[in-house]
Amino acid sequence: MKLRLQGDRVVLRDLEPEDLDRLWYWKYEAEDREHQLWNGPYRPVVKPAREKFDRLWAEELDRVGTDSPRWQMVIEIDGELKGTVGRYWVDEATNWSEIGIVIFDSRYWSGGYGREAFQMWIDYLFRHVDTVRLGISTWSGNERMIRLAARCGMVEEGRIRKARIVRGRYYDSVKMGILREEWEAMTREAL
Repeated sequence: MKLRLQGDRVVLRDLEPEDLDRLWYWKYEAEDREHQLWNGPYRPVVKPAREKFDRLWAEELDRVGTDSPRWQMVIEIDGELKGTVGRYWVDEATNWSEIGIVIFDSRYWSGGYGREAFQMWIDYLFRHVDTVRLGISTWSGNERMIRLAARCGMVEEGRIRKARIVRGRYYDSVKMGILREEWEAMTREAL
């Protein structure tokens, strides 16, 4: 079955083959690529061959229609692909995943779309993945992501001082996380 999570203003949904062109556009061709200044800007953006790009997303396309928990989902706003949420293992043996979000179109920043999508992603993962914790890694200059994580119940768990260089300046690496029991308590309080 295809997965589609409906929020008030945001939809998280499975990736579809026709989304690959839009993802390629936002990552490598759009005039507005400000997201690259915030989403891991200490790593250079390398434009792969289109065939390699499509292969990287093929694994997620293979999950569509299955009961397998998702690793990536598309953020749809006003009926259009505007971003993605994702997860990756830090340590599979201890069920430790880190998660992320990117909204490509900067016109949709600071309007609550990211918060809704990120909270929906956290909720989905705790409900469908056997994990005891979810976390993020970011850099201290990405104050928007730090505030978003805090609003979704994450707390700062670690700070590695002067570990990232962004545009010639040192920043701290920031680790934040939420435990299953903390998420469960928040969910009970919201009822």
